[in-house]
Amino acid sequence: MDISIHTVALPHDDPDASVAFYRDILGFEVRSDVGKGSMRWITVGPVGRPDTSILLAPPAADPGITDDERRTIAEMMAKGTYGWILLATHDLDATFEEVQSKDAEVVQEPTEQPYGIRDCAFRDPAGNLIRIQELR
Repeated sequence: MDISIHTVALPHDDPDASVAFYRDILGFEVRSDVGKGSMRWITVGPVGRPDTSILLAPPAADPGITDDERRTIAEMMAKGTYGWILLATHDLDATFEEVQSKDAEVVQEPTEQPYGIRDCAFRDPAGNLIRIQELR
């Protein structure tokens, strides 16, 4: 079987702020931006890596979600406990310094984890946790 990860989805509650974060702070390219107002589906990804993308999508856009579920999702996003992603870099210190210098919200500075990974963490404008691991 030949399966790969092509796109993962993260919620957004402010499409313009999300685009600015992923494009201007992380350096990703915007590949598509469809919809209007807050109901926009935006695909971003690393420059030169068309095989890997993040879909930034309005949360709870599914018509089958109840009002209570929408409230729960909004509450979790506000607390930063709804969405997260793991990214990777060969130079964690340089990446951390660059992202931090662009005023991203720092959650954790580069740290050697007890389970053998060295990483750091930021939050995007929607509260999603962005962990960046060092490739070794």
